[in-house]
Amino acid sequence: MAYTVGQVARAAGVTVRTLHHYDEIGLLSPGGRTPAGYRRYDDADLERLQLIRYYRELGFPLDEIAAILDDPAADPAAHLRRQHELLTGRIGKLREMVAAIELAMEARKMNIQLTPEERFQVFGDFEPEDHAEEAEQRWGDTEAYRQSAERTARYSKEDWLRNKAENEDWGRRMVALMTSGVAADSAEAMALAEEHRQLITRWFYDCPYELHVCLADMYVADERFTAYFEAIHPGMAAYLAEAIHANAISRA
Repeated sequence: MAYTVGQVARAAGVTVRTLHHYDEIGLLSPGGRTPAGYRRYDDADLERLQLIRYYRELGFPLDEIAAILDDPAADPAAHLRRQHELLTGRIGKLREMVAAIELAMEARKMNIQLTPEERFQVFGDFEPEDHAEEAEQRWGDTEAYRQSAERTARYSKEDWLRNKAENEDWGRRMVALMTSGVAADSAEAMALAEEHRQLITRWFYDCPYELHVCLADMYVADERFTAYFEAIHPGMAAYLAEAIHANAISRA
């Protein structure tokens, strides 16, 4: 069987633009083309796309997926076992997060002020203020820590809800960009990375580009921070980190 790019996009739940991008980077090149040059995908291509989709859902960057799938020693059964292990671990984490979110929803509905312990449950192992504390511990940026402590000490419940709404809106737009197949070093992604830096500056502490890059590295190196972004969308931590680096370089 041969399938058009549109048929494959509809069947797999991806955009045509995403398939074009996969072809351009050599991750998924169609098995054939028509005399007019149009892409035609065969069953083997669909099987590879299925594996790509699995690994993307698990948060793997595209270059790492390519390396895994193109390994001549790779065993298809090993792929499935690895995916099963990763998914099982994620299911447990997601169950914990669902319970915490349900608590926050109930508190908001009843207009109850969350205690520090409850707010910690809502954010999981990640606390927004930890950005500054980590900065102090790792890079000696005590000014960032002082600014964050002073600002957050004055925040009311309404302030936190407004902060949450702004971050959720930013997160939705970043996920939409990711899932559309736009590269992390694109102008659109860098613009959202810049917005992320400005959110930190507005709500917590002054965040110059050098510090933003350090935070980006922490997002992929520290499992607490990685889990926060991965809960928003698989692969988001790595995607955001790459966008932050690209944004900082473009403004140097």
